[in-house]
Amino acid sequence: MLTLEQLRTAVAEGTIDTVVLAVVDMQGRLQGKRFHAQHFLDEVVKNGSEGCNYLLAVDVDMNTVDGYAMSSWASGYGDFAMVPDLDTLRRTPWEPGTALLMADLAWFDGTPVVASPRQILRRQLDRLRERGLVAYAGTELEFVVYRDSYEDAWRRGYRDLTPANLYNVDYSLLGTARVEPLLRRIRNEMAGAGLQPESAKGECNLGQHEIAFRFADGLTAADNHAVYKNGAKEIAAQEGMALTFMAKPNDREGNSCHIHFSLRSLDGEAVFGATDGHGMSALMRHALAGVLATMPEFTLMYAPNVNSYKRFQPGSFAPTAVRWGTDNRSCALRVVGHSADALRFENRVPGGDVNPYLAIAAMAAGVLHGIDNALDLEDAVTGSAYADPSAQHVPRTLRDAAALWESGEAARQAFGDEMVDHYANYARVELAAFDAAVTDWELYRGFERL
Repeated sequence: MLTLEQLRTAVAEGTIDTVVLAVVDMQGRLQGKRFHAQHFLDEVVKNGSEGCNYLLAVDVDMNTVDGYAMSSWASGYGDFAMVPDLDTLRRTPWEPGTALLMADLAWFDGTPVVASPRQILRRQLDRLRERGLVAYAGTELEFVVYRDSYEDAWRRGYRDLTPANLYNVDYSLLGTARVEPLLRRIRNEMAGAGLQPESAKGECNLGQHEIAFRFADGLTAADNHAVYKNGAKEIAAQEGMALTFMAKPNDREGNSCHIHFSLRSLDGEAVFGATDGHGMSALMRHALAGVLATMPEFTLMYAPNVNSYKRFQPGSFAPTAVRWGTDNRSCALRVVGHSADALRFENRVPGGDVNPYLAIAAMAAGVLHGIDNALDLEDAVTGSAYADPSAQHVPRTLRDAAALWESGEAARQAFGDEMVDHYANYARVELAAFDAAVTDWELYRGFERL
């Protein structure tokens, strides 16, 4: 990480010549501008910058779409302010001579942009802080690596690509060694960008891997996730390879993004644990119950795309039942940690396509719902949650999840009508695009035989 004075020194010495100012869009992607470093220091530090407000009102292809109250042709697609958050300033070793920092979005009267994922998360973290609590999170992103470039993959319609491993390399040191030059570069260059890498391991799908990073406070964890995801793709591209975080890129195991969550007091004391191992405090039991109770309604924040729901298959290590268990990977929520200080729960619903700001915000809102209402926690699942006939299930499609989100009282109470309506429209836009598409499945099934 860099201080502003360190940036001034690096610019004067000529080791940094470019500064990237990044905002996060609805899809969790980094968007923004690259500035000449001296201009950034002279003007942007004190005055910020501007960007078209359509950045929070387009689909994944950057098409302008209808239905958003905050941004449209009727309002002329004006600008909003990009306010630099200097606490996020860092080097990006994979881009020589470059530093990067995040920006918050605000209207020009100083009010926050309600639909901005970073502001959505800030609001929920502030609600926790009002109760003397600080949220900590860690995201575990899985991805599949291919030996084809992104351009080649595009030209080939993403068919017949060559995975970096040709067999299951889950925990295999031999198999992961085949990809270690790429993984090592990602780990080390993320460390150079201020993240704290912990480990890398193989996963089940062909060419599938995971790099884990140290947990952090909720906002920092989300920022790190966004920087890592963008940077890993850039590094892979520089190596002539491609990696995807799609939730379900093929018929094998999907890419998950398990999110670990815990709370501490304002002075840093852990508040989830009792004195023995998995013994939970009353606060943690209420928090866990709240996340369970809101999960069907908040699933849109955990699984935001049509493809997200293809992961949820029995026996796939992706959950289908809205249940919890102690170190039980068949459940949506898994309680882990071998000491009172390390006790936390893991949300196994999100996939690699998740927007981390929205997901962590939803978990925080669920925690608050459970604490404020002193919800009782149901019994843990001790066997397979997949086989539990009494369990409520994760919504099976984006359409189902969007309906629960839009009609739910907990979402509107926690996030407000403007935010709920904005992201309900996001789902409608995605569904309309999917419903209009002619898929390969339809062609193979119907071209000749129907």
